[in-house]
Amino acid sequence: MSRRLKNNLVTTIAYAVVLLWLFPMLYMFLSSFKFESQVAVPSLAFTPTMDNYRAVVTPDFFKHLSNSVQVTFGTVIISAILGVLGSYALVYSSIKKANNIYFWFITTIFLPAVAVITPVYIVLAKVNMLDTKLALILLNTGAGIPLMIWMCTTYFKEIPGEIIEAATIDGCSKPGTFFKIMLPLIKNGIISSALLVFIVTWNEFFFAVTATATKSATLPVYMSKFMTQQGYFWGKMSAAGTMVVLIPVLLGFFTYKSFVKGLTAGSVKG
Repeated sequence: MSRRLKNNLVTTIAYAVVLLWLFPMLYMFLSSFKFESQVAVPSLAFTPTMDNYRAVVTPDFFKHLSNSVQVTFGTVIISAILGVLGSYALVYSSIKKANNIYFWFITTIFLPAVAVITPVYIVLAKVNMLDTKLALILLNTGAGIPLMIWMCTTYFKEIPGEIIEAATIDGCSKPGTFFKIMLPLIKNGIISSALLVFIVTWNEFFFAVTATATKSATLPVYMSKFMTQQGYFWGKMSAAGTMVVLIPVLLGFFTYKSFVKGLTAGSVKG
């Protein structure tokens, strides 16, 4: 098989994988313009309508959107600050059993939310924090910080020791080295980690539907209102889903260069 044929084959497979991955989103987007009766029958031939968007984009939608934005950005900011500082401490400070602490953070990522929801709910009820945005920020931060530490620890370890030694010889203090040298070097890694926390928090449903009612419910909870005892309103759910994924898609589009650089920062270079 010639090199050109191999390249064409690889390109074709890549396009096929991309189309397969994008198909659910494309189908959801098309379904958002269909009448409910047309959604049940998969077809590209349909009469477009904006009724689903008119039913979805209401003052209640913008209320849930505001809650999602506040909870997500609050979670990302707190997770990024504490995660970066925690990673720095685990790599460069003289903490005993730093590896054990690091692996403890990693194991919390794999803890299923359903395993802790009962005690979490009881605690929130005792301190009168049910249906508050602060409660959601704290719960999501509990998952965001380990994710930031997991990734940022790798980025800190990739910083050449010679750079830090040179900064020390030049008289740069530890805070100065951290802010002026280390942070700029791992900037892309921090952005990619924060973007992952953003996506996880933006899509989080389990804690949101359990710990909120009306005041602080987020967009995933808003989408669930179209699943009723009378049935699923797929057209309206598709319209709401299209609106929900729009912000992460746009954010990823404008930050994809930093995201890719951050994710490949620890790769082996030949």
